[in-house]
Amino acid sequence: MTADIYTTPLLTARETARYLGMPESTLDNWLLPRGSAPLVHAVKPEKRGWPRVPFVGVIEAYVLRALRDAGMTLAAIDKAAAIVRKEFDDPYALARRRIATDGVNLFVKLADESLVRAHDEQRAIPEVLRDHLRFIEWATDDTPARLHLRTFPKTADVIIDPRFGWGAPVLESTKIRVADIVGLWKTGEAMTDVADEYDLDVRVVEDIIRAATPATAAA
Repeated sequence: MTADIYTTPLLTARETARYLGMPESTLDNWLLPRGSAPLVHAVKPEKRGWPRVPFVGVIEAYVLRALRDAGMTLAAIDKAAAIVRKEFDDPYALARRRIATDGVNLFVKLADESLVRAHDEQRAIPEVLRDHLRFIEWATDDTPARLHLRTFPKTADVIIDPRFGWGAPVLESTKIRVADIVGLWKTGEAMTDVADEYDLDVRVVEDIIRAATPATAAA
């Protein structure tokens, strides 16, 4: 069963921030109501502390994080998102295929014209954005279909795809949930045993656990 990209909560804010490699406080700020819509869309969780970020929100946060990596200030990002949504006449403009084409050029134009002020090295914006946005796969209706998580190494291609694992991060090759791999290891099983259980190369298991639980794995 496929989760609805707009209404099905997939991750908590903490999980989203961790998987996208960004500060949780930044994402919390982007989830706050502002004007007609927050920078990152969320849904009401069933219970306090339960998932509230749908797939469209994950993509929005990922795109905004790309702008941050490109050198834009948080204030500039806020203005840029509002302008892009108005330009595209779409509250979900940050999560449309156009963001990978028209959107990149528009962000650069905004910076160059000082409508939104980025760092002095504005020429880095298109390269950084295109590098980030290539990890998004798009559906035929220009909505996001899949996100490859850059926080995991290439040896362990982990994706978020609403069609698999109810939107939880899974291995692209096998669709095994990252949470299941990490959970089994946390019960005390050796990584070699976890690898045998899921028929995976032990190096892949090591990479997944190291990326998913950096503090624990390093201990």
